[in-house]
Amino acid sequence: MRVGLDIGSTTIKCVVIDDNNQIVFSLYRRHYSHIKDNLLKILNEVNEQNIDLSDAYIGMSGSAGMGIADAFEISFIQEVYATRVAANKYLNNVDCIIELGGEDAKILFLSNGLEVRMNGTCAGGTGAFIDQMATLLNITIDKMNEYASHHQKIYTIASRCGVFAKTDIQALLNQGATKEDIAASIFKSVVNQTIGGLAQGRKIEGNIVYLGGPLSFIEELRKSFDDSLHVKGICPDNYFL
Repeated sequence: MRVGLDIGSTTIKCVVIDDNNQIVFSLYRRHYSHIKDNLLKILNEVNEQNIDLSDAYIGMSGSAGMGIADAFEISFIQEVYATRVAANKYLNNVDCIIELGGEDAKILFLSNGLEVRMNGTCAGGTGAFIDQMATLLNITIDKMNEYASHHQKIYTIASRCGVFAKTDIQALLNQGATKEDIAASIFKSVVNQTIGGLAQGRKIEGNIVYLGGPLSFIEELRKSFDDSLHVKGICPDNYFL
C-alpha cells in the first residue's frame, strides 16, 4: 500500500494506491491554512474506509508539506521532480506541462532540453488571483467559468498584481462591461501572465498537459490557454491529484 500526500499553499491532495497499483482512495480539499487539522481528518477518513496503512509507504510533496514531512520523518519528494516522473510513466510524448497552483505557476519543458520555469514569489496569475477576482465580482469560481463561456469581448486586465487588476475591473464595471466579458478577460490575463512571465520567448508547442486546481476545474481557463497557444491541451486521468 502506498499513500501520496501533497500539501500546497491552499489545498491538500491524498491518494492511496494498493499493491495492484489501483487507486482505493482519493481526495482533494482546501485546507484554509488549517493544515494539521485537515490532514488528521483526511487520515481518519482513510481509516474509516477500512484501509490498512500499517505497512504503507508514505510520500509527501508540496510547498507546505516539507515541514510536516521532516517532523514525522516522512519521505519528501520535490513536486516538480514528482510531476516529471509521473508524466514519463503515465503519459506518452509530453512536450510541455503547464501547472497552476494556489499561489504559484510552473511550466515544465520536457522535450528539446529539460527546463523548468516557476513563479513562486508572486501570486499573480495563480489560483489565489482568480479567487480574488471572483470575490471582487461577488460570484463563485463555477459562476465565473459559466459567465466566461458566453463572453463576446476580451479586455486587457493586469494579472501581475491584484491591486492593479481590481482597478482595471472596477473601471470596466463602471463603464458597463458585462460580467461575461470580464470573467473571460480575467482568464485571458492569467494566460498572458503565464506565457509571458514564464515562457519568456520559448515556444510552447506539441503535446501540452494542464495540471493544478485552476486548470483542472475551470474549463474556460483551459480553452483560453488553447486559444492563445493554438493547441489542444489535455488534462490526464486523476489530474487533480
